[in-house]
Amino acid sequence: MSDTDNKLENMTVVPTDGALGAEILGLDLSKPVPKATVAAIRGAFLEHCLVVFRDQNLDEPDQVRFTRYFGEPVVHVRKQADRTNNEIMMVSNVKKNGKPIGALGHQEIEFHSDLSYMPKPGTISMLYAVEIPDTGGATQWCNLYKAYAGLDEACKQGLAGLRATHRHFNAEQNPSDITDHPIVCTHPETGRKTLFVSPLFCKTVIGLDAANGRERLAGLFEHALQTKYVWTHNWQIGDLVMWDNRATMHRREPFPDTQRRIMKRTQVFNDTVPVA
Repeated sequence: MSDTDNKLENMTVVPTDGALGAEILGLDLSKPVPKATVAAIRGAFLEHCLVVFRDQNLDEPDQVRFTRYFGEPVVHVRKQADRTNNEIMMVSNVKKNGKPIGALGHQEIEFHSDLSYMPKPGTISMLYAVEIPDTGGATQWCNLYKAYAGLDEACKQGLAGLRATHRHFNAEQNPSDITDHPIVCTHPETGRKTLFVSPLFCKTVIGLDAANGRERLAGLFEHALQTKYVWTHNWQIGDLVMWDNRATMHRREPFPDTQRRIMKRTQVFNDTVPVA
């Protein structure tokens, strides 16, 4: 591609046939992207909650630069080994000299929204596939707009004003004060209502006793994770996936630890406090 090939007229958006997501064709993200094209990408991203760019060939500065079109890439709160580009979080089960080169290993990761345990949680996450295993390791996303819309009116009214606590299982990643957010949030850019809870990070509901809180959350999880609200991405090398943590949650399927998986993640967070 030439430097002019990222013009808007060369971009095509192809929605998936699932609960969310679209593939964006015709762009080479290793090269500069004009403002009009960036605006169109943001529009597709907000409409579909997630966009996929296939067959990319990105170095770390490319990924950081592309992320910066949509917000300032922030260093992840998780401690990692020294790296050239601190905005890049290595997600990998690979070890070098007996030490992990990244985080999150090979096991299943339950549904969650990135960094929801922070007072100003994840806005945008991007994950770039460098190496993928032969089996497993797919990622699933849940459309929390549709999950909220699918609740009956009595349930929606019952959730109004309720807040859930969000806490990471790794204590050192949590802020000193326990974070809580509305269970039903209003997306700051689209104005749409969305559920904002996840099995991995949400365990209690403020104002309810432990048993009733767990029961209320379990019912929401069961509802949201119906097949009709979930879409699965099977990774290919060169994929860059960009998703909206304010409108989705996601999980990773496990894969054999004998197989290598190397992904590079950037994230935008600390932008806004979720509001009802």
